Amino acid sequence: MIAITVLYPKTATSTFDTTYYHDKHMKLVGDRWGSMGLKGATVLHGVNGPDGAAPPYAVITTLQFESLEAFGKAVQAHGPEVMGDIANFTNVQPVLQFSEIAA
Repeated sequence: MIAITVLYPKTATSTFDTTYYHDKHMKLVGDRWGSMGLKGATVLHGVNGPDGAAPPYAVITTLQFESLEAFGKAVQAHGPEVMGDIANFTNVQPVLQFSEIAA
């Protein structure tokens, strides 16, 4: 199993529509990739730390796929639609991290 972590940086000029993200984008991800090896997703919203410091990321989402190959096929089939939707909820480019789930 692998995880694709999608990190949305928080900057002084960044915007992020959490309602759209949850109600539309994550539904789109599930609808398009759910039958293509997507096993689950976790969405984390950054909050200020105990010292009041702003988080470096507005949102961090982890997508669990059965394999890197399954993710590749899902992106090949529906990537333009899913990635094209990003502009509807944020003005930043996400950073992707690919990881093997070890524990």
